[in-house]
Amino acid sequence: MNIEAFRDYCLRKKGVEETFPFGEETLVFKVMGKMFALSGLDEIECKVNLKCDPDWAVELRETHSEDIAPGWHMNKTHWNTVRFEGGLDDGFLKKLIDHSYDLVAASLPKKTRDELAKL
Repeated sequence: MNIEAFRDYCLRKKGVEETFPFGEETLVFKVMGKMFALSGLDEIECKVNLKCDPDWAVELRETHSEDIAPGWHMNKTHWNTVRFEGGLDDGFLKKLIDHSYDLVAASLPKKTRDELAKL
């Protein structure tokens, strides 16, 4: 999956906005104002930081060590850096994006979750 396909997939999700809070070289996707994915645009290879359940994060790093590592410049317990142009298929990458989105959406305050549900 390239950066354009990643961007399109994220923007199709409910309540998602595309932002550049860390400068024009870092693309950040937020659901209802909370970050769930980010990618450096100044990289040659597409890599994305995604939020992940801590236990699954460890499992993913062990089973896909060539493509999934602890989150670069992120909390290593809750974030993974994923190579999007490596050996992982698009369906699996979408599953990782969905998981990140769902984790963040579930952590939103109830009022905000209710607003998201209405979108």
